[in-house]
Amino acid sequence: MELATAAPNNRRWLGSAVYYVFFAVMAVLVFVPILLVLFGSFKTNAELADTSPFSWPANLLNFDNYVTAYKEGNMLRGLTNTAILVAASMAGNAVLGTMTAYIVNRFDFRLKKAILALFMLAMMIPSYTTEIARFQLIHGMNLYNTLYGPLLIYVGTDIMQIYIYTQFLRKISEQLDESAMLDGASYFRIFRSIVFPLLLPATATLAILKSVAIMNDIYVQMLYMPSKKLATLPTALMSFVGDRTSDLTALCAGIVLVLLPSALIYILFQRLIFKGLMDGAIKG
Repeated sequence: MELATAAPNNRRWLGSAVYYVFFAVMAVLVFVPILLVLFGSFKTNAELADTSPFSWPANLLNFDNYVTAYKEGNMLRGLTNTAILVAASMAGNAVLGTMTAYIVNRFDFRLKKAILALFMLAMMIPSYTTEIARFQLIHGMNLYNTLYGPLLIYVGTDIMQIYIYTQFLRKISEQLDESAMLDGASYFRIFRSIVFPLLLPATATLAILKSVAIMNDIYVQMLYMPSKKLATLPTALMSFVGDRTSDLTALCAGIVLVLLPSALIYILFQRLIFKGLMDGAIKG
C-alpha cells in the first residue's frame, strides 16, 4: 500500500522538478542577453572591449551613453513615429477585426468556408515569399518611404484577431441581435451599439499585443521607411552601427530605451492580456 502511494508521489515530484527546471532555463535564456545589454549601456567602449560581457560596470552612474543614444538616435522623433503607427494600427485593427468576425460569426453566405480557408492558407504561407509582390504594391501606390506603407501592412486583419473575436462573439447571445432588430435597429446599429462594446476586453488584449509587436518590429519599418525623418524606435538603433565604426555602448543604451515602452506596457497589462486570451479560448 505504501509503495503504491509512493509511486504517484514520486512521479508528481519528478514532474514538478522538470517543470521548474524548464522554466528556469527559459528565464536564463531570456534575461541573460538583456542583462548583458544593460551592463554594456553603462560601460565605455574601451571598458566593453577589455572586460568580460558579464563583468559589472565600473560606474553605474555613467549615463553618457543614454544621452548619446537619445540625441544621436533622435529617440523623440522615433517615439513620435512609433506612436503614430501604433495608435493608427490599433484603431484600424479594432474596426476591421471586429467587423470581419461579426460577419463570419453571425451570417451565412456563399463561399463562407472558402473565405475562412483562404485566411488559414494565408497563415501557412511564409511572409517572405510574398514580400516582392507586397513591395511592388506599396511602391505602385506611392506609399513607399511614407508612414502609410507600414501602416497599411499593420492594419491588415490577421486570422488570430478573427479567431479571438469569433470566440468572444460565440458567448454573446444572438437574442440580443434579434431583440434589437424587433426595435428597428439595423445591422450596423447592432454592431456599433451592442456587439462592439461587448468585444472591448478582446480589443484591449489584441491592442496591447499589436502595440508591442509594432514596437519590436524593425524589418517592415526599415524596408518601407528608409528615410531618417521617418525613423522609429527600432530603426533609430541603426544610426549607431556603420560600415567601418560602431558605437556599441550607445547601441546598448539605445536598446534599453527601446525596450522600456514595450516592457512597461506588458508589465502593466499582463493580467489583461492573459484574461483576454483565456476568455476568448473558452466557449460559452
